[in-house]
Order: sequence, then C-alpha cells, then structure tokens
Amino acid sequence: MLRRIDLHVHSNASDGTCKPAELVELALEKGLAAFALTDHDTTDGIAEAISAARDTDLEVVPGIELSTEYNGKDVHVLGYDIDYENEAFLEKLKWFKNQRDVRNEEMLEKLYKHGFEKMTMDNLMRAYPDAVITRAHFARYMLECGYIKNTKEAFDKYIGDECPFFVPRRKITPNDAIEFILKYGGIPVLAHPLLYGMDKEALRTAILSFKEAGLVGIEAIYSLNSGADERRMKKLAGECGLRVTGGSDFHGTNKPGIYMGTGKGNLYVPYECLEALRHYES
Repeated sequence: MLRRIDLHVHSNASDGTCKPAELVELALEKGLAAFALTDHDTTDGIAEAISAARDTDLEVVPGIELSTEYNGKDVHVLGYDIDYENEAFLEKLKWFKNQRDVRNEEMLEKLYKHGFEKMTMDNLMRAYPDAVITRAHFARYMLECGYIKNTKEAFDKYIGDECPFFVPRRKITPNDAIEFILKYGGIPVLAHPLLYGMDKEALRTAILSFKEAGLVGIEAIYSLNSGADERRMKKLAGECGLRVTGGSDFHGTNKPGIYMGTGKGNLYVPYECLEALRHYES
C-alpha cells in the first residue's frame, strides 16, 4: 500500500492561506499518511493541527522552516519532530520573529513614503491577525488595496530581493539553525537546494559544511524540481551520506498551482522518507 506524505506545508500562522485544521482536512481528502507543518520561524499552528488530527489516522509532524544566510544567499533549513512546546525553544523563536518585525517596519516605512499609504503594520495586523507577517502578506494586501494587478507584480517591482523597497533582515547561518534544531530534539533538513542558484560544486561544498554541523537530509523531492533535478539531488544526497526527503511547499492560494501532497501534480514522497530521517545515524 502506497503511503504518501508531504513534509513541507505552510499554514496561515506564517504565509500560507489555510488554517492548520483546514490543512488536516485537506490532507485527509488527499489520503496522506502524514504531513509536516513547517511554518516560517513559528510553531504557532502545530497544536491546532495535531488536535484536529487526533481522532484520525493522519500523523502531523511538528516542524519549522528557519531563514538563514549563507554567502549572501537566503537559505532555508527545515526542522522536523521539534520540541515545539519547550519554553527555551519558544523564547529563542521570539528573536527570529523580532528580526522579521524590524525588517517589516523598515519596508513599510519606505512603501508609505512612496505613496503606498495603506501599507502600515496596523493595517496588516488587522488583515492577518495572529500571523507572522511576511512579504507574502505584503503582496496580498497590496493586491487587496488595488496597488497591483497580481501578487507576482509585488515581488517583481516592489518587494522582491532586488527591488527598491526590499530591506534584508539579520539572519543566522545555516549551521546555527541546524544546531538550534538539534538542540531541541529536531531533525534538520536543507530545503529546496536548487533554489539557491549555486553551481554543482558550490552546492556540494555547502551541503558538506552543513553536514558537519549535523544536517540529516536534503529536500530532493520538491514541487519545482524536474525529474532530472530530483535524480541529481537524490544522487548528491547519497554521495554526501544524507537522507532524501521531500515536500510540496504548499502555501494555499499564495502559491497557485502547487497542491498539498502532489505539488504540481506528480510529486510523490513516500512515508519511508520520514522513517529514514528518524532512524538516521551519522
């Protein structure tokens, strides 16, 4: 019997559009055996998802996605089976959120001064209560206010990495994130390695460096990977002595055309990937 899972899913606790309980309903409709809730820099949605799945056969894996910086690039590290109720862990997460808040305020100030007068933190917080505000929320609100024709325009013209209103935020290194995840019982995995624009040797060097810090796997199975990409990442994982994992990076309507469990239609992550992560020995 095939047991499909999805180890990269976002809720409205960060920049997804589905509530955690809605993700459980969707996972059950899709026939998933498990999914990991991996919101950006927060674990706020995990308790709701676990509670919603309590009387079902669906397994909710407590996870997180941390934003880090490596050689000037924005690199994301996923953590699975994290001790998300640990007080010291939650206290450290406040630092991540604070850095995002500082950056958001600076970006909003720049937008406001250039005629985007509805772009204030008060308005965003009213529109998206209890969410960790990200640039995806900026884009959605800009669309709702009529400043842009679609959310892609926001990133292409205004708030993307090379755009006039972008402000970088202070980040930790991937190795710091890996050590942090390990400290609180988690399993660290490099998210979507092909999105970082590294050549073959640079990516291998980075991954081997991350493995020294305790990296367990790489997300070789990913919605935006072609078949050749997936084979190449699986081969690289094997050569580096790391586990293969995968996920859709589902964000609801914030990433149209990417579906939970199946990505763009042909994503398949077997339950064995999760088992292999949990039984990894370096």
